[in-house]
Amino acid sequence: MRPFTYERATDVAAAARAAGSVQGARFIAGGTNLLDLMKLQIETPTHLIDVNHLGLDRIEKTDDGGLRIGALVRNTDLAADKAVRRDYGVLSRALLAGASGQLRNKATTGGNLLQRTRCPYFYDTRMPCNKRKAGSGCGAMQGMSRSLAILGVSDACIAQHPSDMAVAMRLLDAQVDTMGADGVARAIPIADFHLLPGDTPHKETALKAGEIITSVTLPKPIGGTHVYRKVRDRASYAFALVSVAAVFDKDGSARFAFGGIGAKPWRTPTVDAAAKHGAKAVAEAALSGARTTHHNDFKKLLVERTLTSLYRQREARA
Repeated sequence: MRPFTYERATDVAAAARAAGSVQGARFIAGGTNLLDLMKLQIETPTHLIDVNHLGLDRIEKTDDGGLRIGALVRNTDLAADKAVRRDYGVLSRALLAGASGQLRNKATTGGNLLQRTRCPYFYDTRMPCNKRKAGSGCGAMQGMSRSLAILGVSDACIAQHPSDMAVAMRLLDAQVDTMGADGVARAIPIADFHLLPGDTPHKETALKAGEIITSVTLPKPIGGTHVYRKVRDRASYAFALVSVAAVFDKDGSARFAFGGIGAKPWRTPTVDAAAKHGAKAVAEAALSGARTTHHNDFKKLLVERTLTSLYRQREARA
């Protein structure tokens, strides 16, 4: 084990200052991803800042009718919240589709947004990985890439984003609220929060050094029928090969976001515009610009079939 120091933060500003002043510092809350990465020495923080006692564990209504979710709200509590289940059903469904009950009891809203890819080449320290070590190469390019991304990829990285929750948040146009090491607060649209790999796949979010997530704010409810469909290799505790978050309106319009196929939670306006033309049209719009390998080309057909099942479910309920 590599040695590290530890402190328990007493307020948000102090936590951000500490993270900004110590090179290699990391925040820790539930630890459901960070501890695994530390065991494998993929993450080697020099200093851990425990943020569990900052009081960021509340779910509150906003003045404009939306919902503010503290960064330390556990996934289990968020999925079970009455307001979330009633007004943001797609979020509750996405959370329940992710991980196991035990992990959801520990995992936090902020941590979920920051979880790192499950690409096997990222986790295998014997293999080159530009996310793990910038400039080392991408072992997945010529390797086994069945689970990896087909949208938003680059010559440097084809890793997929793993979160279910973030896909629903992207569909709902959430914003990520933060505080920097300088004490300045920011509100980052979730569309801009996760970064595409480009030539710098090791840079995964728009967060600055020392910046801490304080909450996630959802706009007022949008109504409609909320659904989340996740296709995976086994029925539980598996990451998505393809997932679709959707809200269908009575007039035939809809909005969509996708997981399992993108380098970040995937949503584009042209997809929503195709909603009234059916599943095939939505799939074609969603997959525009897809870049596949021999191993993951099947995901294109899987996207269309997943959308078809959602449309049939909607028709059966009509």
